Amino acid sequence: MPTQKIVAPPAKAAMFLVLTVNEGAEAQVADVLTGVSDLTKAVSFRVPTSNLLCVVGIGHDAWGRLFDAPLPRDLHPFREFHGEVHSAPATPGDILIHLRAGTQDVCFELAKQLMSRLRPYTRVQDEVHGFKFFEERDLLGFVDGTANPEDEDAQSAAVVGDQDPSYRGGSYVLVQKYLHQMDEWEALSTGEQERVIGRSKLEDIEMSDEQKPANSHVALNDLDDVDGHAREIMRDNMPFGEVGSAEFGTYFIGYAADPAVTETMLENMFIGNPPGTYDRILDFSTAVTGGLFFAPPRSFLDDPTTVPAQDTSSGADAPDDDAVPASPVPAASADGSLGIGSLKRP
Repeated sequence: MPTQKIVAPPAKAAMFLVLTVNEGAEAQVADVLTGVSDLTKAVSFRVPTSNLLCVVGIGHDAWGRLFDAPLPRDLHPFREFHGEVHSAPATPGDILIHLRAGTQDVCFELAKQLMSRLRPYTRVQDEVHGFKFFEERDLLGFVDGTANPEDEDAQSAAVVGDQDPSYRGGSYVLVQKYLHQMDEWEALSTGEQERVIGRSKLEDIEMSDEQKPANSHVALNDLDDVDGHAREIMRDNMPFGEVGSAEFGTYFIGYAADPAVTETMLENMFIGNPPGTYDRILDFSTAVTGGLFFAPPRSFLDDPTTVPAQDTSSGADAPDDDAVPASPVPAASADGSLGIGSLKRP
């Protein structure tokens, strides 16, 4: 089954667009989405070495408005987390467009072409232009994405398999935009910054369990299941910023075969594991957006009729939009990258 390109090497440039669909424009938007693959090829063909990729994700509330196909098994609205000190809010979003390439020009061109088709029918809720910063570092100065799985591990962590055969090859995409309080962060010594993250800043070496604080970012983002196997996601985070307004941040984007893994990481970060040991990085980085999307296989995006329409005549299989989503959010730790998103001024 042709899939959207979920697992890919780190890009040097990226754009993130979050859109809402205007009421009554669902058919027009769904029609535009069927042409995304061809449009991406057309722009990419002009610069074959650009490695231009485009991933489209659909939110829970928009899925039934755009498609007759059944809801992906684990797609639900973004789950907010409210700790004693920090919160992860949900913000509007029906469609996520994630563009990545070796240069920003092709990302910009594809975004322009897509929006020329979508603009009459949608509203842009958020737009972020990301860039590579030195050796895959974020603006806090630490390497981001160190703990990403590789090869087959990356595929199994990020891409849906037999657990949902109709959408095999898809992925659940969780995004957050974080804003960094750089003055407060830079007032810390390098040693104190390293204790916040749980890694050395220059060498990017993880601290030992004895050295690593329980509320460090790495400690709360390393997840294991009951058998001791790592529970992982694929991050494609990007720094962004505006020097004139002194706005600096990280756009967190995590791809997972099971969104509960990413949600557990957020629970550990914002609530703590145990509760109260929230991720200290949140004292310097504020989450200002939050959304969960499902990136379907490319074959479905090109032609949604490849998945049979849901039979709701008996009501037996109709999705219950008011039902609590099936997968519970466990309380565990989070993963070992700066799992933060780009930050927009609250």
